[in-house]
This record gives sequence, C-alpha cells and structure tokens, in this order.
Amino acid sequence: MSTAKDQIKQILDSQPEDSSYEDLLREIAFKRMVDKGMLDAKSGNVVSNEEMERIIKGWQK
Repeated sequence: MSTAKDQIKQILDSQPEDSSYEDLLREIAFKRMVDKGMLDAKSGNVVSNEEMERIIKGWQK
C-alpha cells in the first residue's frame, strides 16, 4: 500500500504542467472523496437509493 505522500505525487505527476493550484487541489480532494466513499461502501456505511430520495425530498420542503 502506498503512502498518502506517494498517492499525492502520483496525482501531481498525472496532471498537465500548466495546471493551476486550484486544479491540483481539486484533483487531490476528488481522490480523497473517492477513497473515503470506497471505504464506506466496503464497511456497509451506505444509504439506499430509496432512502436518499426521501432525504432529498425532505430538503425540498
């Protein structure tokens, strides 16, 4: 398993040379969100589509 530093280096190396600071931060944040989501899914920390639909409808009130 690679370290956080190694993962960030991989992300940075995969970006175009003219990437902005914001572009780089967005890519790092996106990777972190995906990794966290995958861990949640593996641990069963999920919400069904039906439950999410109920939650969203509650926001619309």
